[in-house]
Amino acid sequence: MTRRTLAVVSAGLRQPSSTRLLADQLAAVTRDELARRGDDVDVRTVELREHAHDVVNHLLTGFPSPALREVLDTVTGADGLIAVTPIFHASYNGLFKSFFDLVEPGALADRPVLVGATGGTARHSLALEHAVRPMFAHLRSVVVPTGVFAAPEDWSAGTADGALGARVARAGGELAEQIHRRPASTGAGDPFALTTSFDELLGGRDR
Repeated sequence: MTRRTLAVVSAGLRQPSSTRLLADQLAAVTRDELARRGDDVDVRTVELREHAHDVVNHLLTGFPSPALREVLDTVTGADGLIAVTPIFHASYNGLFKSFFDLVEPGALADRPVLVGATGGTARHSLALEHAVRPMFAHLRSVVVPTGVFAAPEDWSAGTADGALGARVARAGGELAEQIHRRPASTGAGDPFALTTSFDELLGGRDR
C-alpha cells in the first residue's frame, strides 16, 4: 500500500464556510477513490483565514513565520492538491492569490491539482476557467479537467446533491487517477538547497 498525502486549501473567510464544505467533500471523494486503488491517504487541510496575517507579513518581509513555512511545505510536498476559493468580483479572492504568490517557482510543477470555487450565483462559475485554472497552469501544475463550482442552490442539507454531487464525484476520480499514476512524493524541496556544486559554479577550474 502506497502512502499518499493530499493537501486541501480552503480560502473561505467565514465560519461556517461553503468553501470549506466543498473542499471537504472533494477531499472525501478523492480519498475514497485513492483507497479503492489501494493507496493509504493522509488528508491535510489548510484554512487560509487562520494564516492571513502571516501571509501578509511574508509578502512584506520576504520571510515566512514557522507556521506558514509548515503550511507551504505541506502544500508543495503533497502528492496532490485541492484548492477552493470563494469568487469575489468574478475572480479568486485576494487571500487565495496572495498565498499562492508565496509558492516557490516550480514547487507545484507537474503536481495534480483539482480546482473548486463557491459563489453567490451560478453566473460566476466561469471564473474557474478564466481565473483559477490559468493561475495553476502558470505554476505548471496538472489541473484535472473537471473543475467544481457550487452556488447556494446546489446544496441540499449541507451535502453535494444532484448535478453538484456528480461533478464532485467525477473531479475526485480524476484527481485520484492522476495521483495514483505518479510516484509517491518525497516531500517539499529545500528552496535554499544548492542545485550545483561549487566546482560547477567555478566552471571546473583548479583553484
